[in-house]
Parts: sequence; structure tokens; C-alpha cells
Amino acid sequence: MMPRGPEKLGLSKMNFGGMGPKMIKHVMKKHNVVSLPQLIEMAQEQGVKLVACTMTMDLLGLQKEELIDGLDYAGVAAYLGDANEAKVNLFI
Repeated sequence: MMPRGPEKLGLSKMNFGGMGPKMIKHVMKKHNVVSLPQLIEMAQEQGVKLVACTMTMDLLGLQKEELIDGLDYAGVAAYLGDANEAKVNLFI
């Protein structure tokens, strides 16, 4: 249940006994799609601000040490203030 890094995240609900992720990764490699860890690294290099919600972290019992490096931490109000000023924002 605890975070294990982007390479351990499930790709979808269609697991098919473990074959789903293998098939999707094969298709991604075939089409030269960049992996999630590479996308995160590229985003950080380009100055994308990744914000972890502190309320969600509290609810789930997550500590900063359990998440990836390079994150900012904020509550909902701070996030909404930043999002209001941003050209683009994505809430996941």
C-alpha cells in the first residue's frame, strides 16, 4: 500500500493476471514512448512544479521521505493560489 516509486505503479485496472502491464510496456517500448520515471525527470529538469497535497499525505499517513525527491508540499489553498496564477495546471 505504501509508495514504491513510479516504476511500480499500476498502469491501469486491466491487470489480466499481471500480463496487462507487460503488454502495455511492450507497446510503449515499440512506439518509443518515454517511461514514467523519465517523464518525471524531464518535467523536473524543465522547471515543472510538482506539488504533493499535505492533507492527503496526512490522511494516508505518508511522510515526505516516502515520496520522490524534488516535490513541493502545500495545502489546498496554496495549490489553488498557484494554479490561479499558472498558465497550465494539472490536478491528479
